[in-house]
Amino acid sequence: MTGAQAENPITEGARSLEVRWIFPGRADSEVAGWFERFPAGVEQREDSYLINPQLPGLSVKTRGGGALEVKVYRGSPGILEVAGRARGRMESWQKWSFPCSLLSHGGAAPAGWVPVHKRISGFSSAAGQVRARVPGPGAEPGCMVELTEVHRHGQAWWTLGFEASGPASLLRRELEATAALVLAEALPGGMELDTDQAQSYAQWLGWQPDAETGR
Repeated sequence: MTGAQAENPITEGARSLEVRWIFPGRADSEVAGWFERFPAGVEQREDSYLINPQLPGLSVKTRGGGALEVKVYRGSPGILEVAGRARGRMESWQKWSFPCSLLSHGGAAPAGWVPVHKRISGFSSAAGQVRARVPGPGAEPGCMVELTEVHRHGQAWWTLGFEASGPASLLRRELEATAALVLAEALPGGMELDTDQAQSYAQWLGWQPDAETGR
């Protein structure tokens, strides 16, 4: 074959630039009200993450039982900082998604996989426009913002995440612009998002104890 070839999404995967902060407990009503300044779509689903064997730099999950997602960590371009509001290390990922049926064994996740229940409120921002959007995979450039309730082993957690997608040259600009927009109003109680709480789901699950093994 000769000449320039278009990028193949199957072989190239989708690029993203992400920051997520994860906290124990539930987001209170003030945090929910703060987030509701923007129109948001809502989704509930259960994702199952592969945690054993541990695969450094790789995140593998089934998404809502309908897709297998494989993400490869591509490094960090630095710190996202919104003065007086937030600091968190940005993570660059490359993702592939394939249709599949949920892995199961007698109605439960098989050994090595951990189910995580999520309720996600999210919206997207691109080119200065904000609109409600149910969180999920898509090719549209911009930045998704999610306020997520997470339940694992009967314990509640909540997360605030930003995920920019689209052309690689625009990812950092979209992420920084959206974070500045969302965090222009401080979180309730003067809460600051710090680097200590900034981590991916894969990193978080890597140190969470497994209820089945006690690790």
